[in-house]
Amino acid sequence: MHEQTAIFEGERPRLLRLAERIISDHAEAEDIVQQAWLRLSSAEQIDHVPAWLTTVTTRLCLDRLRAKTPVPQDELEDDDPAETYPDPADEVALADTVGLALQVVLERLTPRERVAFVLHESFDIDFATIATILDASPDSARKLASRARAKVARPSPVRMPDWQVVDAFLAAARGGDFSRLLELLAPDVIVTGDDAAVALGTPQRMAGRQQVASFFNGAAKTAFAVFLGSRPGAAWIHRGEAKVVFDFTVVGGRVSGITFRAAPEALASVQRREADGPAQSSDS
Repeated sequence: MHEQTAIFEGERPRLLRLAERIISDHAEAEDIVQQAWLRLSSAEQIDHVPAWLTTVTTRLCLDRLRAKTPVPQDELEDDDPAETYPDPADEVALADTVGLALQVVLERLTPRERVAFVLHESFDIDFATIATILDASPDSARKLASRARAKVARPSPVRMPDWQVVDAFLAAARGGDFSRLLELLAPDVIVTGDDAAVALGTPQRMAGRQQVASFFNGAAKTAFAVFLGSRPGAAWIHRGEAKVVFDFTVVGGRVSGITFRAAPEALASVQRREADGPAQSSDS
């Protein structure tokens, strides 16, 4: 039991973020996580406690959402031949759905859509696992997430400007907020480095938001906000000189690429900017 208690305490922040993202209420999320703990404390042998806690917490959230929903229309989601769905297998990032206005847009979703959407888009949980949690087939889980993305995209909420995406990414990296990093990264994000940067120790190539988020989680503590030409970015600066720049590519409100650059021509384009603000030219 002591081992399970230690595991739970380690998982508590993640579970609280999960519950709060689904429920959109901090107090209710805390109550749900406490209920998950009570169930864990009375459970017998569990093979994988973190996965068990994720399942229990999500199902408790689903029960809470259903209690607030008079007509559970989401129970009719399977096998509707008259409705077509965008293919979720392409993992197209719906950047407008996370961060700003998330609580508002989630209100458009049925309980099961909301759970499938949050688990997949915000926590990068695969559809097979989501299907187990929802007691559905993987295809149904995909349809729920796909339908949720379509609903949330109409109309599109306000998108963060590129400089705000970059600064939010750096803040999440410094703070070790793994789930926030996942939100801000496109599923097919690619990180590369030029020869000069690789020689200084940066990765040559990484792909996929899990790998990229893991690399940046708790990192970038000495990176400063800069702009490269007109593009917001960041740089490692030593004794007043930029040594390596982070050249961000932001598409639709998510980071789709980061290139580490240390070539002289790249470093020459660096200008400092205020964090949490748009790029300003040195003449302003």
